[in-house]
Amino acid sequence: MKEPAAREWTVFSPSCPSRESLARIANKWTAMIVILLHDAPLRFSELHDEVGGITKKVLVDTLRALERDGMVERVREPDAHWRYRLTPLGRTLHEPLLALQTWAEAHVKLVQEARERYDDALDEQILAQAEPHR
Repeated sequence: MKEPAAREWTVFSPSCPSRESLARIANKWTAMIVILLHDAPLRFSELHDEVGGITKKVLVDTLRALERDGMVERVREPDAHWRYRLTPLGRTLHEPLLALQTWAEAHVKLVQEARERYDDALDEQILAQAEPHR
């Protein structure tokens, strides 16, 4: 089967393999793991401790998926512990994901305020619809 030229690949096409990569990269757990692994390889327990709220099962599944996609590798260190580290391909993700982290942290207050305005307007709309018509 002939592979399409790179210029023909688009995440907007349901059959494009880049769509699956985008879904993996856009995953919040992937982003956190890649950002954490940028500075140094980490043991599973270290990753689990650092990524608040992730279950061990989700961490295992995410690490396996990142290994399969060639972004993370599991290596045995001289101290006989297994650690996860970014591959050269995984390192290419650090800058864009760090930019997303920076944006999210810098704009959290504005996002929270927008949510409150939206929720308040929705509550008012629901109340107006629930009032008996006169």
